[in-house]
Amino acid sequence: MKLDILAFAAHPDDIELACSGTLIKHIKNGSKVGIIDLTEGELGSRGSRELRYEEAANATKIIGNIVRENLNLGDGFFEVEEKSMMKVIEMIRKYQPDIILCNAISDRHPDHGRGSELVKRAAFLSGLLKIETSIDGKSQEKWRPKQVFHYIQDEYIEPDFVIDISDEMEGKMKSILAYSSQFFNPESKEPQTPISSQEFMDFLDGRARQFGRTIGAKHGEGFTSSNPVSVKSLNDIL
Repeated sequence: MKLDILAFAAHPDDIELACSGTLIKHIKNGSKVGIIDLTEGELGSRGSRELRYEEAANATKIIGNIVRENLNLGDGFFEVEEKSMMKVIEMIRKYQPDIILCNAISDRHPDHGRGSELVKRAAFLSGLLKIETSIDGKSQEKWRPKQVFHYIQDEYIEPDFVIDISDEMEGKMKSILAYSSQFFNPESKEPQTPISSQEFMDFLDGRARQFGRTIGAKHGEGFTSSNPVSVKSLNDIL
């Protein structure tokens, strides 16, 4: 199955927090989208491995009709090394995306920066003929996406471009709250974490409003790019 956009995340819920509005927008416009979680988020203080899978499935339904897989690389301990890169390359060649979205280039959680570097390097190597991969015994063809963009997470990074998600903000927040074990839930008996308070939910709204304001919209999601973004004409960036 060829996809237009393939979004990678170090943990289940990274996508929902940082770029689910963008995915919802593109799905509504007819794009084929997929999500690859690098880990199961099993080291999180709240919830369980099984519950995280259930929550991710619920969030996926809210985002739209998309595929989602988990590479189970090991929360907190995966590295930018050959075995991990080969797993990512397999997913890139399987879904042949034109655009890849991945973690912030640096962030509070060290997995985010490592996940970013892992996917970026794998995206390049996926285009090399002499790197051989297969799935279910069938050899894969080389594939290199046209663009790799990094969404922005906890720490503020000046975006290279911002997507207007004013009409998708409600869906974004619903997808986040599908992770009921992780975020604000007044009935939860789980330990408190930096992301489990109402203040964190307010921060998410404020960040989206901050990005939106830069483009004259109510809400937005920001992205960075390691390479110049190609446009056919100035009209493409209006």
